[in-house]
Amino acid sequence: MRKTLYLKFVLAYFIFGIFGYAIITTFVPSMIRDRLVREKANDLYSEATLIANTYASGLYSSETTLETVKIQIDALSIYLNSIIRIINPSGLVVMDTSEPLDLDHTTVIENFDSTVTGSSYYIIDDFFQTFDEDVLSVIAPINNNYMVKGYVTIHYGMSSIEQSTNGLLTISYITLIILFMLSLIILIFFTEMVYVPLKKIIQATEQYASGNMRHELQVDNDDEIGYLAACLNFMASEVARTEDDQKKFIANVSHDFRSPLTSIRGYLEAMLDGTIPTESYEKYLKIVLNETERLTKLTNSLLTLNSLNTMGMILNLTDFDINDAIRSTAASFEGTCRSKFISIELVLTGDMLFVHADEDKIQQVLYNLIDNAIKFSSPGYSIRLETSEKRNKIFVSVKDSGIGIPKEDQKMIFERFYKSDSSRGKDKKGTGLGLSIVKEILTAHGEHINVISTQGVGSEFIFSLQKSDINDVMDD
Repeated sequence: MRKTLYLKFVLAYFIFGIFGYAIITTFVPSMIRDRLVREKANDLYSEATLIANTYASGLYSSETTLETVKIQIDALSIYLNSIIRIINPSGLVVMDTSEPLDLDHTTVIENFDSTVTGSSYYIIDDFFQTFDEDVLSVIAPINNNYMVKGYVTIHYGMSSIEQSTNGLLTISYITLIILFMLSLIILIFFTEMVYVPLKKIIQATEQYASGNMRHELQVDNDDEIGYLAACLNFMASEVARTEDDQKKFIANVSHDFRSPLTSIRGYLEAMLDGTIPTESYEKYLKIVLNETERLTKLTNSLLTLNSLNTMGMILNLTDFDINDAIRSTAASFEGTCRSKFISIELVLTGDMLFVHADEDKIQQVLYNLIDNAIKFSSPGYSIRLETSEKRNKIFVSVKDSGIGIPKEDQKMIFERFYKSDSSRGKDKKGTGLGLSIVKEILTAHGEHINVISTQGVGSEFIFSLQKSDINDVMDD
């Protein structure tokens, strides 16, 4: 269909022209001729009836003379461009406008029959062989004293009607040509506005199917085809971005797995070949253990992200106390904070503050944010966890006094495996997936997370949660 659509449209265009020409040459001539004949016959019959009731009737009632009637019908003959005759019922031609009046030499029409027209009021033939060609003839009776004294016949040459028919037919042909040319505009419009953009879209889809997602589709139509092209462009750019993300993802995973594995292998080989003395085994085994913990954490994070994506983030929404969840999560970092001389300050709204969310996943969000805050805070500083209420939302803030995030990196921190240059020295065991998991969980809840950060001052992560109706009951 792709290769023949335009050919089909062009073929339909020419079929339209051929059928139009066939219809005009087949049906239109006879339709025009019949219409002209009926109109002319009607006009002639009206004139014949008028002559029969006036001039001819006066002739038979001796109210006028042959010469006077002859002069009058000769004038009418010229006006009507036809031949007028007055004929007796026996076929005797009393008067003929095509011949001078001659009483000594009369003409008789043999087999004359006034009923030859039948149910109609006109006939087309040679009128009892009195003409060399077919003529249009009408017959009107001349009545005097309730008796038919004769007939008035008017004969009009069919050649004149044929000429008129051909003239009108020529107009029909010209009209057809004009319509054919005008319809060519539709073909040109279809070519420029539909076929050419459609061909570009087909070529683009072939490029996309072959894997070339960088192919740019240029269609400027401001209609459905233009919208389709824009959607294809967007789809291709999204697929290309996904491919880039996939390559980047694989590269990051490979790098983050390779580094600890290389370290583990190096230390173990050194222990086996005696490079590391036995008394140093405990030190290097702890290093190996730390590297395995890093691999375990990376694997668990990848599994978490995969389950969030493939399962479509199935949430178990309940009403729970976010203040209590913050207290319990902060308590789990007590040992880590003590070893780094970092304190956690809780500024919570009320004793109990209920939200409507998935408790387990929100605790994971809190864990990741607090874990990040501890990593990038220097000894002696504090981390501030705060809850606040605004309208129907509960806002949770995790604020540290750490190294901060460069402004140019703040839009990228929620991408998988992303680590800013300033964080690499601080985060030796990080996977770069913690904030990605946070973003995925909050997006699934229909909520948002924002970051406010200044280098050398610290960072604050603020996310929103749906307020529970239990709070209103408690207030009452």
